[in-house]
Amino acid sequence: MDAWTLHWLEASGSLAEFREALVAEFETAHKAISRWMPAPLLDVLVQRLPGETIAELGLVGRAYRSTMFSMTLDPGNPNFAASLKDGAVHRHIVHEVHHCLRMAGPGYGWSLGEALISEGLAGQFVRHVLGSEPEPWERALSLDELRAAPVDLSELEATYYDHSAWFFGTGDKPRWLGYALGYQMVECWLNSVGEVDADTWANVPASDILAVAAEHGLVTDRLGNDQ
Repeated sequence: MDAWTLHWLEASGSLAEFREALVAEFETAHKAISRWMPAPLLDVLVQRLPGETIAELGLVGRAYRSTMFSMTLDPGNPNFAASLKDGAVHRHIVHEVHHCLRMAGPGYGWSLGEALISEGLAGQFVRHVLGSEPEPWERALSLDELRAAPVDLSELEATYYDHSAWFFGTGDKPRWLGYALGYQMVECWLNSVGEVDADTWANVPASDILAVAAEHGLVTDRLGNDQ
């Protein structure tokens, strides 16, 4: 795992008793990615922050730039032990690595549409690399439910949007809507293009995927322009 350097930030709480298991999770993720493409050089911040993770998992990842992401863990969360055992940790690692790969190319994006595609690509990359099932947030709404309320093109183009509302349900939208929508958009694109190489996984323009999503009824243009 020479390509990744783990930095243990333990001023907010020790992770000593979990370090061996966590290193194994990073190694699992690294090996899975390396079987398909060269793993990028990365710094990884590993920290313990009680109450600052996804409640259902006791962990959360965040990509900062093309060469660095963090994994925040809460061993005091009652769901953390299961996450460490069932692979949620290394799935999250692979997800964040894809964000870093995309940040090295077109970037995460500033618009809602770009954010949806970045999250969808990362989620589908996990499934591609690990053969895993969609995460709970990626299947929070079905394809039929998403088609019943397609997102408007003008919303996708907006750079001033409520990220927390779209992805975490803090406003008037269903929880995890953005993750489920992005995941389905990318799945429609993958089904249409077939095999995708490593470069395309990281660098495909969001507009290419959004165009396919429109063809599959996930995007509408209420101004009447053709989609």
